[in-house]
Amino acid sequence: MYRVNEIFFSLQGEGFWTGTPMVFVRLSGCNLRCPFCDTNHAGYEELSAHEVVRKALDAGGDCRRICLTGGEPSLQTDAALLSAFHEAGYTVHMETNGTRLLPAGVDWVTLSPKEDVPGLMGDGRVVLERADELKLVFDGTLPEERLAYWSAFPAPWHFLQPCDVAVPARNREILRRTISFVETHPSWRLSLQTHKLLGIR
Repeated sequence: MYRVNEIFFSLQGEGFWTGTPMVFVRLSGCNLRCPFCDTNHAGYEELSAHEVVRKALDAGGDCRRICLTGGEPSLQTDAALLSAFHEAGYTVHMETNGTRLLPAGVDWVTLSPKEDVPGLMGDGRVVLERADELKLVFDGTLPEERLAYWSAFPAPWHFLQPCDVAVPARNREILRRTISFVETHPSWRLSLQTHKLLGIR
């Protein structure tokens, strides 16, 4: 059984697949506590793999692209869940903090490391050695040497995403610093939470 916070259909709002229709399966629970987390970990229903797939089909219709998110989806995702999705014709994406190894069969891995997040509770050390994309949430204060470290991480795509919840009065300055870094480091791309800008899920 899997603890599922919610399943919904929308457009991917961040990173490489921005603008792509996707079914989101938000799994409850995380091994970290980030100050900007927007998941209600106390609210979930327990579903079998078959029930998760059925609800995904109901939510997304013909869309066959799933994003497992959380929380930290690697705490629950296993071969049985991945097999159920693949048998239903889904391509499976996962957004992970990278602190746990992933089961085989995840088709697209978005690594969103949290080890440099101010106020983080828990051991955020990344154990993954590669990903399909790296998405770094940036509050404008990460030292240059840490940004250089993540620049070298083996992922074909590197996205810097301004944190929009840190301190509201600083949002404009965070965005300015993010843009400035991307302008001077062309291996990075700007990622925005476009779903929030559009007012969708």
